[in-house]
Amino acid sequence: MRSAKEAWVKYILVASHNKADRDLIRSGLGTEYIVELAVNKNTCLDKFKKKRYEFLFIDILLLLDSSPKKNYSLVLQQFLEVFPAAQIITMSSQEMIRDAVMAVKAGASNYLTYPINPVEVRHVVESIREFLIVNSELTYHRDKVRQNGSPEIISSNSPLMNQVFKKISSVAPTKSTVLLIGETGTGKNLMAKRIHLQSNRRDGPFINVHCGAIPDTLLESEMFGHEKGAFTGAVRRKLGKFEIARGGTIFLDEIGTITPSAQIKLLQILQDGTLQRLGGEEPIETNARVIAATNIDLKESCEQGQFRKDLYYRLNVFPIEIPPLRDRTVDIPVLVDEFLQKMNQKYAKKITGIHPEVMNAFQIYPWHGNIRELENLIERAYILEVSSILCPDSFPQELFPTEKQSPLNMVDTSRNLAATRRYVLEQTEKQYLSEVLSRHTGCIKDSASTAGITTRQLHKLMKKHNLNKETYKSGKPR
Repeated sequence: MRSAKEAWVKYILVASHNKADRDLIRSGLGTEYIVELAVNKNTCLDKFKKKRYEFLFIDILLLLDSSPKKNYSLVLQQFLEVFPAAQIITMSSQEMIRDAVMAVKAGASNYLTYPINPVEVRHVVESIREFLIVNSELTYHRDKVRQNGSPEIISSNSPLMNQVFKKISSVAPTKSTVLLIGETGTGKNLMAKRIHLQSNRRDGPFINVHCGAIPDTLLESEMFGHEKGAFTGAVRRKLGKFEIARGGTIFLDEIGTITPSAQIKLLQILQDGTLQRLGGEEPIETNARVIAATNIDLKESCEQGQFRKDLYYRLNVFPIEIPPLRDRTVDIPVLVDEFLQKMNQKYAKKITGIHPEVMNAFQIYPWHGNIRELENLIERAYILEVSSILCPDSFPQELFPTEKQSPLNMVDTSRNLAATRRYVLEQTEKQYLSEVLSRHTGCIKDSASTAGITTRQLHKLMKKHNLNKETYKSGKPR
């Protein structure tokens, strides 16, 4: 047993015939660790049984002494049975790198080659510690999901959504790449989680990457990782999301926004299951299952030269289209009940229902923000409401249509149906963006948040409709 003082100390054991190896490893780690020496395997095991060492650096020849058939799993198990959490790093000559790699495959954490480089020692130790931290976080979140059950996956009364659920049940047990297609706020994230939880990877990590929310300059580093010194500010190796998602699922939301260079790297992963960190040369295997999502027409983006066709075909193996809320209004009462239960738990109030006038308004409202907009409206009204049901006065008045606001006023029978539908949708979209920008006096960040889209998407839509934020500074468009 360690004393209270020893509990704060981290110990490293170096098993080598050469005392200089211990000194080089000690110089690489500074005063953060106490480094001790064992000159043979038996002494090493004896020390291991008496004290808990976080790291063991051991010469590959010492392992071979007791394993003439190179059964590294059996030898390493002798140490791991004593302390399963120990990180074992083998040391070998250049000529024996193959053996060092075999030891890593058998359970060692990493390897070093002679001559020992103190800088490389620190890098290896820090990389292992970073991996352990990430792994412990994933375990925590995975356990949390297990305790809470399926995340907010609700039933549906809509034939369209039931078709979506059937497709999910069919594709979930496979390894196929899935492309979720739908407007912002339709619940693509929840559908991706549903696929993951119904797959044989349910015990692995579920990593969510919102591609549209990550700056272009950081996107590749976040997705694929980087080596130390790969660019200014890269002071240490960083594991990418694809590495962290190994054995699980990675969900790439707003896939249509990624840069051309990121598209090439993603294509490589989908083709051969390997990636390279920024600044790295060695290929890294990843078996993460890819689920992508988009709220834009990727095929049209391909035709415009903004998205690679070969990547589109790799992603579009099993497309699933998520219908917008306006096409499944039969689900609105179900969703409202779900959100009310959620709010009652969150705010400790007791609101049991919703006024019929509000529910009628919900049935004809266009829901440009889909389920996310519905939830936001429910939460806002819930906070304001003082009675036992959500009443009209707690909702924005634009929710209740007037003759002036009706889209029917924009119908022009000289157009065909498809052109009329497109025109009405564009005019409604423009009016909605204008109202949101006016409400937030031209603030792009707040307006994008209300609309449930990224600032990048808002800028594109404003350019499309010729909207200028300066005209909304007063709160009203000029």
